[in-house]
Amino acid sequence: MTTYQIENRSTTGPFDISEVNAVQPFINLGSIKITPRVGLQLKLDIDDATKKVVAATLDCDGSTLQVQAFAAPRSAGLWAEIRSQVVEQVSKQGGQASEVDGPFGVEVRATLPTQDGVIRPVRFIGVDGPNWFLRGVVSGKGAATPSDALAIEEVFRSVVVDRGNQALPPRELLLLTVPVQAGSAG
Repeated sequence: MTTYQIENRSTTGPFDISEVNAVQPFINLGSIKITPRVGLQLKLDIDDATKKVVAATLDCDGSTLQVQAFAAPRSAGLWAEIRSQVVEQVSKQGGQASEVDGPFGVEVRATLPTQDGVIRPVRFIGVDGPNWFLRGVVSGKGAATPSDALAIEEVFRSVVVDRGNQALPPRELLLLTVPVQAGSAG
């Protein structure tokens, strides 16, 4: 299995906020910054109970990518442990999953049954950064056909994580916020 995250992440992405040009344009979601691009649609996933933003979902070229950033320990990453939990959870949901080498290192490729009985391919991508972990869930064309995944993989690769310096326990979801509209006070 490859160690992409450790060796190449800081030069090929996803990036830590300390690794990018401060004047680069971003859609600022708090702990996650998204590079705008033509054809990219953004939707924020909000928890009904807490009314907090819990994920960002990005649609691009027939693929969907849901991203979330989590606090991680300084000493070790989370992805290896989380991968095995993802495989177990997929199995409990009646799906099948396997760990394979992908463009971001080891990922989980799975098939999940939907409520209407359709089998849906899904990819779970994880990247360990400096004191953070970024998870991506790919569905649509990018999960079904590797050659159709290039655009959505580039979106994931361009994500910037701003961990902040507050003390948080490992696996704590990093705060996501609604972006301030251009030209509005804030």
